[in-house]
Amino acid sequence: MGKINVLSFDVANLIAAGEVVDRPASVVKELMENALDAGATSITVEIQNGGVSFIRVSDNGCGMEAEDLPVAVLRHATSKIREAGDLDGIATLGFRGEALAAISAVSRVRIFSKVADAEFGALLSCDGGSVVSVTETGCAPGTTVIVEELFFNVPARRKFLKKNSTETVAVTGVVEKIALSKPEVSIRYITDGEVKFMTAGDGELRNTVFALYGRETAGRMLSVDRTDGGIHVWGYVSDADSVRSNRNMENFFINGRYVKSRTAAAALEQAYVSRIPAEKFPFCVLNIELNPAAVDVNVHPAKLEVKFSNEKPVFEAIYYAVRNALEANTERPDLTLKPATRSWTEKGRVSDATEPVREGREESLKKRQLESELYLQKKQANAPIFQNSETKTIAEADKKAAFRTMSAAEYVKEFGGGRARAEEPKKQETSPTPMRVEPVAVEPTRAEPVHTTPVPPIPTPTPTEDVISVTQKEATP
Repeated sequence: MGKINVLSFDVANLIAAGEVVDRPASVVKELMENALDAGATSITVEIQNGGVSFIRVSDNGCGMEAEDLPVAVLRHATSKIREAGDLDGIATLGFRGEALAAISAVSRVRIFSKVADAEFGALLSCDGGSVVSVTETGCAPGTTVIVEELFFNVPARRKFLKKNSTETVAVTGVVEKIALSKPEVSIRYITDGEVKFMTAGDGELRNTVFALYGRETAGRMLSVDRTDGGIHVWGYVSDADSVRSNRNMENFFINGRYVKSRTAAAALEQAYVSRIPAEKFPFCVLNIELNPAAVDVNVHPAKLEVKFSNEKPVFEAIYYAVRNALEANTERPDLTLKPATRSWTEKGRVSDATEPVREGREESLKKRQLESELYLQKKQANAPIFQNSETKTIAEADKKAAFRTMSAAEYVKEFGGGRARAEEPKKQETSPTPMRVEPVAVEPTRAEPVHTTPVPPIPTPTPTEDVISVTQKEATP
């Protein structure tokens, strides 16, 4: 028995679905690209539980006839190309014809579609890749695709999905990038019943940035618009102060398709060299328009990477477009100096000779100058008083120092004993102290002696007549 097995159609569809659809974000991307290719000007995206349980994408595009719906979910069924030569110049987002087939193979799908001039629309129900029914129904012009229970029949793939919040973040990133690529299309995004954002669809890219990232980010974007060698680069880049810690905010669109291009990223970052730190990255929304024949978009299953026939012109076009935008935004503060109003030799601050006098400050400068002159005049007028006070205070200090070195005999001779001591404190109390100046103490050259108070001699009383008479009576026998 041979070892080579030919897989059944159902198993082959499940394997092929894994190349295109690996998580809810992939489903949203494929359905939004189909809506844009259908000429939609308004798209509504709604998810629940991160897109695992429910995804709905509605558009107002051209719609499909009832007989086209069963064919649309088959593999390699597409309206974008007809022959091999069409691959040389692909101008649409989708072209492989595998999106609806891969999605319907791993989920339960319902498709409502109606063309503009039809009276009724059509509803197709598909379960695990098998068409259940096609019925007539009433619906709005355009197409609405509802995807439920993603990977219900592939449990091995379902268990590798992240938690709902993580899958929601991935879906949000896809919707944001498609909204940036098509500012002329109004896109509304709803998660678990809450409207996250809605773009205006007025064709203004800055308004789309404002709707997605807020006023501050949109206000600090620099416009880029340059054509070089047949390559048109336009969009917005952040200024040197608005940088990010990773490359997640570098958005490049080749002919309206979001791609991850190393060539474009290298050209962008090279333009910011010496303007931002080496470990930081700019934020950009750049559209690169060139001849479709010069770029190959059929090198990645999810169409996220492209290959240029010549990378150098693309690199130079992006580099010079971004560098010119940064150099045009270089702002330097204006410095205006008014002529000096007076010479530095005049009274006042020396800096006043070159300092520009602002309106309303002239009176304040004159007032400070007048106060300074009055202070100098007052100080000069009071100089003799300060000098006499200081001289007197120093003299008293010398006198006190001399008093500490006197002997007892010198003290009595100088001050007259106790009377001088009694008067000395009185002189100190009445002596004026015009200002508090620390006395200059004169250090003695020898040890300070211990002073003793001199005791005056007891005077001998003069004998009176009564004393003499009493003495004589006692002496008489």
